[in-house]
Amino acid sequence: MKLLRPVLLAVIFAGAFYYFTTYRSGQMHPANWFGRPSNRVEITEAASNGAFDAEEQNNMSVYRKNIDSVVNITSRAVTFDFFYGLTPQEGQGSGFIIDKEGHVLTNYHVIADARQVEVTLHNRKKYPATVVGTDRAHDLAVIQIKGPGLTPMVLGDSRNLQVGQKVYAIGNPFGLAGTMTNGIISSIRPVQEPDGMQIDDAIQTDAAINPGNSGGPLLNWHGEVIGINTLIASNVGQSAGIGFAIPVNTAKAVLNDLMTLGRVRRPALGVRTIPITPELADQMGLAADSGLLIVQVVPGGAADRAGLHGGTERAYIGNIPITLGGDLIVAIDGQEVQDQQDLSQVMNNHRAGDTVRITIYRGKKKIDVSVTLGEAREQV
Repeated sequence: MKLLRPVLLAVIFAGAFYYFTTYRSGQMHPANWFGRPSNRVEITEAASNGAFDAEEQNNMSVYRKNIDSVVNITSRAVTFDFFYGLTPQEGQGSGFIIDKEGHVLTNYHVIADARQVEVTLHNRKKYPATVVGTDRAHDLAVIQIKGPGLTPMVLGDSRNLQVGQKVYAIGNPFGLAGTMTNGIISSIRPVQEPDGMQIDDAIQTDAAINPGNSGGPLLNWHGEVIGINTLIASNVGQSAGIGFAIPVNTAKAVLNDLMTLGRVRRPALGVRTIPITPELADQMGLAADSGLLIVQVVPGGAADRAGLHGGTERAYIGNIPITLGGDLIVAIDGQEVQDQQDLSQVMNNHRAGDTVRITIYRGKKKIDVSVTLGEAREQV
């Protein structure tokens, strides 16, 4: 009897526990033991396959149209280190295919001093590349690969670009292949590169350009190349919203020379000039208050052959001796010329052998003279 009492109490307690925890409340829910809510959480989900707006569709169209033509360029060189001797060095940049023969346009600084150049396409196929031509003055280079089914890009026109115009940059920033960014044209301005060379009418953009983008294309809304990304303005070595591209027309002007001669037949007018201000024009009695006064014509040069005249009367501007009486250049092919920068800009759009129409004042008489440009390495 004493042994039966504890057993009976245990049965009563177990029955009571079952009654209050299971029988009264219905079926047992293990999830409730952990304090989880029994109600289902409701969330709002977006409809699948939502339509893209017109701008998004254009972005995707530009990317799909051009991504197979943008390449990653790896250059390998050997440098000398005082402690370690000859040391291999590797650099990366971008480029883009310009014809079905596999010519690739890029920056000169991407492949400068390279002993070996390798190109990787978007489909990850790799090809050895040969350097076809270089133009250090314009920071341009053409290399070539041999491969099947290459797709060239469409080269647009960089004349009449407008601030605010939408642009896209495609390249391999920090080695991240196939990256596209977008922005607008922020300005058109001359810019000096780190090596001292100047880009006339450089395209400034806020589209993100970072190390590795150099040599890649800057595209307009239609997906046409309008520039070659080349430079960023930044204190930290990466995009700060100010990048620069070489106008594609500058590249188009020298492509034939690069691909056929391996160098650029840089045009030369064969003159030495000084810019004229309204004050100087008034002192000298010139017929126009701006332009470039020819103080010397290079014997046998393009200007000399065309009959342009240099100065004959010695004079001084401050302590600088000059000669007066020469022709005053005021325009070339209808484009106003006021200083050497204007003249350089015109020359950058031509090559040796081109014929230009130069408007001059000879005394008070306005004359148009046809000049066939000569060739020179450094002079204009």
